[in-house]
Amino acid sequence: MEEYVGSMPAWPELIKISYVLGFISYHLFSFNILKYMTLKNRSLFQAHPFHLVSPSPWPLLTSLALLTLTTSAVSTFHGFTSAGTILVLALLSVILSMSFWWRDVISEGTYLGNHTLAVQRGLNMGVALFIVSEALFFLAIFWAFFHSALSPTVELGAQWPPMGIEAINPFELPLLNTVILLSSGVTVTYAHHSLIQGNRKGTLYGLVATLLLAIVFTAFQGVEYSVSSFTISDGAFGSCFYFGTGFHGIHVMIGTAFIAVGFWRVLGYHSTENHHLGLESSILYWHFVDVVWLFLFISIYYWGS
Repeated sequence: MEEYVGSMPAWPELIKISYVLGFISYHLFSFNILKYMTLKNRSLFQAHPFHLVSPSPWPLLTSLALLTLTTSAVSTFHGFTSAGTILVLALLSVILSMSFWWRDVISEGTYLGNHTLAVQRGLNMGVALFIVSEALFFLAIFWAFFHSALSPTVELGAQWPPMGIEAINPFELPLLNTVILLSSGVTVTYAHHSLIQGNRKGTLYGLVATLLLAIVFTAFQGVEYSVSSFTISDGAFGSCFYFGTGFHGIHVMIGTAFIAVGFWRVLGYHSTENHHLGLESSILYWHFVDVVWLFLFISIYYWGS
């Protein structure tokens, strides 16, 4: 009896073993429920159609990466040592953390079935509110531009464009870029309608054409900057011009990446004619970029010159 009792594990070891077994059993049970819920029996396990997201490290990591990105960018402007290296690392951190975050969202919507109709409506509302906030951001840029252009001060020579500034001819490269960007809006709309009609080939061709036009637009914008006779430090005109067109260019690059992800998902058969929320959001964003460019062309390039 003593030998039998002596060979039994001590209570702390039993507690640890029970805890580990319970932990494994709980997660196996949760995985089986999740796997079963992703089919057609979600209503048996939850009385609502909403997606209660799992804990994720990516929002916190993305916010820290963005904080490092902005801080290192300001440090680079002021010439701090090694700030440029930190800026590059922070940019890579933002791209990686957001990529992993979106990977999880794609898995939840495509493979786990968490994006029900109610969730899709909420995501659509979120995208719409995000575009509204972007519109207000550009409204502030136009406000700053017209504040200086409609009543130029003595320091600007009491004229607009200010003295010594040779504005860009709007009917040269800016007009060509306008045609290119509006054409990309046509091709992405064609891709969207092709997807709705089940025309996979038309969808792919439309998205490829959109991406090519977006890349050409960005390249021509870079050419325009390189041949311009003024810089961002040339008073209010230079600041407003490069602030408006530069941020629009950043939005074009973001929209290009957005549509590229949608193109990759169409290639992977993720998007169907009645469930393509990510691609539809990228198309809405791209139309917003088109509209902003029209306002930029009319106000800054044409009227402002």
